[in-house]
Amino acid sequence: MRTLKSKYIRNLAIAGISAVVALAGCTKDFERINTNPYGVSEDDLKTDFRLIGEPFKQIQNSIYGNSPGWVMQIQQNLEGDIWSGYMGVPGPFGNGGNNNSTYNLIDGWTVVMWGCAYGNYPDAPNLSVMPVARRIEQLAGEEFKDFKAWMLILKVLVMQRVSDVYGPIIYTKYGVINPDKSIDYDSQKDAYYAFFKDLNDAITVLTPLRTSTLKPFEKFDLTYDGSYSAWLKFANSLRLRLAIRIAKIDPGKAKTEGEAALANPGGLLETTADIAAVNIAPTPNPYNTYTSGYNDIRMGAPMESILTGYKDPRMPKYFEPSAAVPGVYKGIRTGIALPDKIYADYSKLAPMPSKMQLMTAAEVWFLKAEAALRGWTGAGDAAENYEQGVRASFAQYELSSRADAYLADNTSRAVPYVDTKNAANNVGAGHATLSNITIRWEEGDAFERKLERIITQKWIAVFPDGQEAWSEFRRTGYPKLFKVVVNNSGGKIPTDLYIRRVNFAFTEYASNPLGVQRAVTLLGGPDNGGTRLWWDKP
Repeated sequence: MRTLKSKYIRNLAIAGISAVVALAGCTKDFERINTNPYGVSEDDLKTDFRLIGEPFKQIQNSIYGNSPGWVMQIQQNLEGDIWSGYMGVPGPFGNGGNNNSTYNLIDGWTVVMWGCAYGNYPDAPNLSVMPVARRIEQLAGEEFKDFKAWMLILKVLVMQRVSDVYGPIIYTKYGVINPDKSIDYDSQKDAYYAFFKDLNDAITVLTPLRTSTLKPFEKFDLTYDGSYSAWLKFANSLRLRLAIRIAKIDPGKAKTEGEAALANPGGLLETTADIAAVNIAPTPNPYNTYTSGYNDIRMGAPMESILTGYKDPRMPKYFEPSAAVPGVYKGIRTGIALPDKIYADYSKLAPMPSKMQLMTAAEVWFLKAEAALRGWTGAGDAAENYEQGVRASFAQYELSSRADAYLADNTSRAVPYVDTKNAANNVGAGHATLSNITIRWEEGDAFERKLERIITQKWIAVFPDGQEAWSEFRRTGYPKLFKVVVNNSGGKIPTDLYIRRVNFAFTEYASNPLGVQRAVTLLGGPDNGGTRLWWDKP
């Protein structure tokens, strides 16, 4: 077993032991960041990789800010989860209903994802994902290049999500303070290119280790129990996800990166055993708190429309029947008038385990289906990949015996949506936002209809990760979602175009005004929710 050399101990002592333990929650009090609350000795840190390994738990727990639970509620649930059509709020919630659900973006909400990535940067540089990742990089050196590779994968995973919310981010220039005290952002294109470089570096290190039985990550890995081969599969799959994301705006780069992911001998996520999910036990899954503890979240109307129309057996795995109409699943349309919590009797989310999903095998099969549709080498056959995606999702929920009948269905479509409390929110038959895509693969269909079929099934399978579903909706326009009825954006977000992004953190305007002003020029439009991201090509 390798041991940590004393120079790393000295480096950590100089920097403060807080880099190892500071990230217990994105918004906690860090008054004692220069003390060691665990009381570990130098001898303890010299063995078992604890010095370099302990921060990884914190990074994994901050992908979703799951403790305290309300952090993720603002970080994702009241953003991507509702904008993706997965979920809806049953009452006015904050600001009398004049909030994210009606496109009036609340600064105190939109800042949280930024804080979980950076902390109060640059004033408190050891409090969140990017500062901790940087400390790991400084400690790793050549001796611990496998730990550095693991860190790069996690950093890309986190910062891809941040970029897909805001656009330009501080990534390659992190820690570089200009003479005017500002910090520069990367354009989203530059950030994505840096993501690919970091993933390639990590994959290069892990590929020859894929058959190794060593598990130096094991004590710190909340996802794959320290398996090199599992992390390599995940890195390849993440690379493919990012490649598909830029396929419309930068098809050459997308093809190069996607084909590299497809060709790597380590492979991709393929089965239920490969699913990437952070084990947060004994902390309860925050979604259980939001739906049953807070009673703040319910099923989304598009989920009701599509899953009911498809007679989808995954419905009870995702949601509970409503109390409003016993035995029937009822969803809430996002962006409606909510005088009170009148939709609390609509469908709750079904109970979820203490695992936070990062990526499923089903998603990767659908990524391969689109890659095949685009003619990428190594992607295989689009139809076979599409069917494998459905089967992988059914297997994830122990429904494999029902996959054949589902895949053979060429008639079922989304059904009209009926709001039992306010008919003004209904979406009737033939409405432009009501999906008419069927389930069975049709080889004779045009490219766009095949793409809609792939993305609709991916949308179902990626649940409950609303941010990823929202990103794919923005990129493709699929599945068809219902527009808001009440738009309180003051004209900044056109109703017909849906919300495209979140404005930069207000804390950046206070602490890094020159940097964020330059970031707006990189954005290519005003800093509001109506401006498209780089990869969000019309």
